[in-house]
Amino acid sequence: MDDAAFFNGLEQTRGLVERRLVQLLPPDGQAPAGLIGAARYAVLAPGKRFRPMLAILVARDFGAIDGSAIDAACAFEMVHTASLILDDLPSMDDASLRRGVATTHRAFNEANAILAAVALLNRAFGVIADDAGLTDAIKVELMARLSECVGFRGLVAGQARDLDRRGKTLSNDEIDLLNHQKTGVLLVAPAQAGALIAGADGTRLAAIGEFARRLGLAFQIRDDILDAEGTASEGKDLGKDAGMPTLVTSLGLAGARQAMQGYLDAARDALAEARCGDHAWRYASALFGPRKVAA
Repeated sequence: MDDAAFFNGLEQTRGLVERRLVQLLPPDGQAPAGLIGAARYAVLAPGKRFRPMLAILVARDFGAIDGSAIDAACAFEMVHTASLILDDLPSMDDASLRRGVATTHRAFNEANAILAAVALLNRAFGVIADDAGLTDAIKVELMARLSECVGFRGLVAGQARDLDRRGKTLSNDEIDLLNHQKTGVLLVAPAQAGALIAGADGTRLAAIGEFARRLGLAFQIRDDILDAEGTASEGKDLGKDAGMPTLVTSLGLAGARQAMQGYLDAARDALAEARCGDHAWRYASALFGPRKVAA
């Protein structure tokens, strides 16, 4: 498939995700209006939809029926959005801009933002539980992985580490652990979800997890580079990591770019071990290359 056809197909898939997210959320105007409005505002703001796209494309790479992974994919996007809402709060990063618009707590107040994040986390589990296209065994496995990626070894732990790092010096290994828990876990889980839905197991499932782990480390370095030298067109507050230990502060911009490329190379090697198609790789690598997937 040539690049034009591939990228057109990506946009069509992203459109399916957008429409399904609307269907899975409570309707606009439903009470309580502040809570529902905040949840819809946060989820439906323009975004890359990296996590759901990864789940769908991995499922496709492993031969799943088209559409079989879309609800699970949307569940991971709800979790990602909840994490962004919480990350932006005054007690966390105190951000004012996300995805090109005011952060949820600025637009709807802090209480509604917190409640919307909790509601989205819960809704994600419900979406998987209600998916009639999945077997009970797959539902249980996906919910277990969803729980793991949120909890004490996942996003929550990563956020706690992020708050604790301020004013401290961390080793590169400690920075990698923080980056994995803040970012990587929510790439590993949807990637492996897509593979599980397609029937992958054993070494191929482990390989796709390693692909996503390495990709997550590269993606966080990319985010740190953008934080250091990006522009307002990125759609979020910049300079939030100034003075905090990242691979950019540890290695410098050139060293961080080299580390990012190393993780991308390792991700590609892991994907080769998974013995599947290359849709996920073509999509993910476009986020780092000269042709960026639309934000």
